Order: sequence, then structure tokens, then C-alpha cells
Amino acid sequence: MGEQGPMTEAMYYVLLALMEPDHGYGLMGRIRELTGGRVVMGPGTLYGLLTKLRREGYILLSEEDNRRKTYLITDKGKGALMDEYRRLKRLVEDGEVLEHEI
Repeated sequence: MGEQGPMTEAMYYVLLALMEPDHGYGLMGRIRELTGGRVVMGPGTLYGLLTKLRREGYILLSEEDNRRKTYLITDKGKGALMDEYRRLKRLVEDGEVLEHEI
């Protein structure tokens, strides 16, 4: 993802939330918590992203207990998340020129 261009906001927050292994319902709450309620992710979006991120090797299914699946971020996923974090940080730093305009 990092080398393929910017991540979507949803992908970024799923990977960020998975810095601690969790299951789908827990991830929805964690994302809401991380963003102060600004991002509320529904199950359709979340499970679609989990499937995509798994297919691309950014996360793994670590445990499956009845219907609850626990996911964790891989080293590849951590690398992509850090790349995106650095990209976003540069965007904000570049935008500091606006403070002189306001």
C-alpha cells in the first residue's frame, strides 16, 4: 500500500487498531475510540477491509473461536502503516505554510 499510493482512511485506522490483536466487533469500538468518535466503521466496511488486508498480507487471522475471529497485523502491515504515517506527517508539515496565511 505504501508503495502503491496513499491508504484510505479506513485502511489506516484498521491497521492502527490492529497494533493490538482484536476481533471485528472490538475493532469497530477501538477505531471509534482512536478517532474520538469521528470515524464510525460499520460491519460491511470493516469485514470487506479485513478480507482485502488479509489477502494482501497486511494482517493474519490469528485465532478463530466459534464465530469470533481475532486478527493481528503482520510486519508487512506495520511497514505499510508506518509509511502512511510518515506520508501524512509530511503533508501536515508541508501545510504549516498556511499558518502564515491565516
